Amino acid sequence: MRVIVVGAGSLGIYLTKNMIDQGKEVILIEKDEAIAKELAETLDCTVINAEGTRPDILEKADLPSADAIVACTSNDQNNILIGLIARDSKVGKIILKIEDKQFMDVANKLGFYYVINPSSISSRYIADVLRGINTIELSNLVRSDVRFMGIVVTESVIDKRLSEITLPEDSSFVGVYRKNDFILTEKDPKLREKDEVIIVTKADFISDVNGAMGRNIED
Repeated sequence: MRVIVVGAGSLGIYLTKNMIDQGKEVILIEKDEAIAKELAETLDCTVINAEGTRPDILEKADLPSADAIVACTSNDQNNILIGLIARDSKVGKIILKIEDKQFMDVANKLGFYYVINPSSISSRYIADVLRGINTIELSNLVRSDVRFMGIVVTESVIDKRLSEITLPEDSSFVGVYRKNDFILTEKDPKLREKDEVIIVTKADFISDVNGAMGRNIED
């Protein structure tokens, strides 16, 4: 697997090291010359010292042949721009780090499915800890090839109830996030625009689940 990471902040460096350990081919793009030079000497991957939003730099990284790209610079607008360029090059998996909620909404409207908000994740975890709940313990329950998926609804399933959507075998709906509310599957809600459906499945059926939800992407 060939992955391009744009932005050598703490998240970018952690991801790069992790993927190198997994044996993936990684190309890291970082605009700060000093940081790029240091990482080029310490990491077993290609490091490009340049601005990652420039199409010619992404072309230098051979963007069309990448299986995935992770845009995790410190600038939300830049990350979205990188995502748009990657989409035009038909990169299979595009992951964006977005800090500002306004740009989270923009990314969702543009149809980006893999959007992470580190601040939101951290604040939710801290809030849970203060309530005496360790949400990290969930990782002990997810074993083997079990996967939880969060899918923002597409036009093909809007106005359908969960009971009207056929999932592949060994897959099941958990519930629906609607703004700040979570609706359990038992209520069989009719899906609306911007709803996020939570599904549990097995790794082998991820592509089939995407298909059932109207998402024509490779996973």
